[in-house]
Amino acid sequence: MVENQNNNQNQPRKKSGNKIIATAAIVGVVGGLVGGGVSYYAMDQMNNGQGNGAAQTSISSSSSKVSEKSAQNGGTMTAAYNDVKGAVVSVINLKRQSASSGPDSLYNSLFGDDSDSSSSKNGKLETYSEGSGVVYMKSNGKGYIVTNNHVISGSDAVQVLLANGKTVNAKVVGKDSTTDLAVLSIDAKYVTQTAQFGDSKHLEAGQTVIAVGSPLGSEYASTVTQGIISAPARTISTSSGNQQTVIQTDAAINPGNSGGALVNSAGQVIGINSMKLAQSSDGTSVEGMGFAIPSNEVVTIVNELVKKGKITRPQLGVRVIALQGIPEGYRSRLKIKSNLKNGIYIAFVSRNGSAANAGIKSGDVITKVDGKKVDDVASLHSILYSHKVGDTVNVTVNRNGKDVDMKVKLEGN
Repeated sequence: MVENQNNNQNQPRKKSGNKIIATAAIVGVVGGLVGGGVSYYAMDQMNNGQGNGAAQTSISSSSSKVSEKSAQNGGTMTAAYNDVKGAVVSVINLKRQSASSGPDSLYNSLFGDDSDSSSSKNGKLETYSEGSGVVYMKSNGKGYIVTNNHVISGSDAVQVLLANGKTVNAKVVGKDSTTDLAVLSIDAKYVTQTAQFGDSKHLEAGQTVIAVGSPLGSEYASTVTQGIISAPARTISTSSGNQQTVIQTDAAINPGNSGGALVNSAGQVIGINSMKLAQSSDGTSVEGMGFAIPSNEVVTIVNELVKKGKITRPQLGVRVIALQGIPEGYRSRLKIKSNLKNGIYIAFVSRNGSAANAGIKSGDVITKVDGKKVDDVASLHSILYSHKVGDTVNVTVNRNGKDVDMKVKLEGN
């Protein structure tokens, strides 16, 4: 089960990032999923001894000279990078550190001590971890920034380091642990550039992309790496039992890249970088497997967070796997009996849940909701999240080769 990095920063981590054993729902067992936030607190404690597009232009050699045009336009993704570089920021998670430390501090943390708690509340704000963010909107005197929830999780305050080097205070507008997204706001006067979202529904494997962010923290702010889309819609299961459809890419994504932009050749943000796979379950090192939250889902979530500050999700009461892209060899392992190539396979139905009450069964394949075709979990979420808890939707399932329409009253999460 692939674990979202929502709680990575509840405990101090070493600067190199931790490794978590996990399972990807559609590809069997994998592991070592690392969130992109980089933490400094634990390392500081150890140091103190207190705790642990177009073709590239070629070089002209007719006169043994380097072409000036090549020097200026050698990077095929340079224009795309320029479209977003001013909108990508570093996000700094600040925590108050207790004035006391050592054995007494450990005792107090275990058995409780009001004076130490007060000391912690009044302690100095220090950088706990850093990640990335993307300025995507300027409205009503504010600039809005999307980042990962795990980047700002547990913070006592948040700051943003802008592309021009200026550090400003930020306010948490809303956050959602399920999708690992959060929205921050800053004074609009500091916004010099906003990024544009592209349509992640039209992504294709092999498409060139770049990842922009702050790997290892703000010291390497505005770092850009290039790769391709390895899979446009990879369904993974989280430790909380939720499914999430993500973009898989081989563009280098490292601790600190979380919340940064995955950008297409048109300079549009088509994903928010969230995590990477660093190690398989048997300890084999893994390279070139990063994941980003698709832009279409990001837009839906951030709009709701700006409007309400939180996400209340309508749900069917099922656990599902997208059939799209699952190799034949894994279908029997995942106990998938349907021969359909597309749709949402229902692996489990919650007892007394909305789906169960409507007559939906394990093994059914959802093909349409409200008459709209669904091929991946993101599409399903997009339709469901356009409704309210208590709404009734028409769900078309394929059961034993036949389509069956059912009315489902949506429950809340």
